[in-house]
Amino acid sequence: MTRERRGLVICYTGDGKGKTTAALGLAVRAVGAGLRVRMLQFIKGEWKPAELKGLALLGDRFSMEQLGLGFVTYKPKHPYEKHLEAARAAWQQAKVEMQSGAQDVLILDEINNAFRFGLLDPKGVIEAIQARPAELTLVLTGRGAPPEILEIADLVTEMKSLKHPYQQGVPAQYGIDF
Repeated sequence: MTRERRGLVICYTGDGKGKTTAALGLAVRAVGAGLRVRMLQFIKGEWKPAELKGLALLGDRFSMEQLGLGFVTYKPKHPYEKHLEAARAAWQQAKVEMQSGAQDVLILDEINNAFRFGLLDPKGVIEAIQARPAELTLVLTGRGAPPEILEIADLVTEMKSLKHPYQQGVPAQYGIDF
């Protein structure tokens, strides 16, 4: 098996649960291989999911920052314009981090939702992805990845929901769902 490093563009999308979880699993594997991982969350931000505590145990090879304001369309606490500002600021930070060389893997969590809600334009993101250092792996998560993102990605996994406890009235479970 070769150890040649080539950065990939990985997209986890679909209506099923598990997109962020898959990205976090990749992060654990990458840290185990000695890689540096950074995660920027584009939508999440108001509440503190359990992964924040668990990921802190990975040490200085993993860092995460919540840059969003929470739900954009489902019972939003902030006006759309504030979400737009937060997403654009998160994207500016992501562009800087893509070029910084400070990490080997950069996870842009829920960026596909930012496209879906009209907070970001995929065209500018694609240009930055194509201009990134060749060894940087990018992971893009979130429902509704636009076709142009699917086209440039090296790996696309679609999570499909077959059954979810929420459909039976079971609320999201701390430590399992968030």
